[in-house]
Amino acid sequence: MKPSLYPKTFMWLFGGLLVSFITGYALYLNETILANVFSSKAMWLLIILELGVAIFFSVRIKKMSKVTAIFCYALYSFLTGFTFGVIFITYELASIILVFGITSVLFLIFALYGYFTKRDISKWGSFLLMALIGIILCSIVNIFLHSSVFDLVLSIVGIIIFLGFIAYDIQKLKALDDYIGEDKAAIFGAFQLYLDFINLFIRLLELFGKVKD
Repeated sequence: MKPSLYPKTFMWLFGGLLVSFITGYALYLNETILANVFSSKAMWLLIILELGVAIFFSVRIKKMSKVTAIFCYALYSFLTGFTFGVIFITYELASIILVFGITSVLFLIFALYGYFTKRDISKWGSFLLMALIGIILCSIVNIFLHSSVFDLVLSIVGIIIFLGFIAYDIQKLKALDDYIGEDKAAIFGAFQLYLDFINLFIRLLELFGKVKD
């Protein structure tokens, strides 16, 4: 593994987060577009597009070119930015910035653990995936239950899961480099860490974000 892999990965991660937050804030400033995006049909289309891009990216990463990998990552970051418009509507900007800072600190701590630990944490993958599927199913069930306590528990469990994913994905970068090469490993690794960061951020925001009056 080349020493430049991690700096490249974090550069792509920062770029993806920047695209998402700028897109979300720009959308928040345009009420007409925002209303159209959050209509039921548009939201379903957005969700389907995000899932489609994520699945295509994950399945085809070994065979796709570097340019295609960049396009997939940029497109996913842009599409996710559209869903961020609701965050700027719901929460106070100061609260969003604070939670983003907390997320960054936690991300750094667990990324450093994943990088420096001598322990093989590759076995975490299957456990974390099963736990993630579990909270997704529970979240669907809670749509009908409307339990605030259940929501709280799911947010806390989600935070634990994505902290684990951060360490796991950081360590997995070493294997990605051998599997698909440094350039694509940096882009796809950034995509995986992007998902970890965004999901951690959203769950921390659910717990600590200050809702607008």
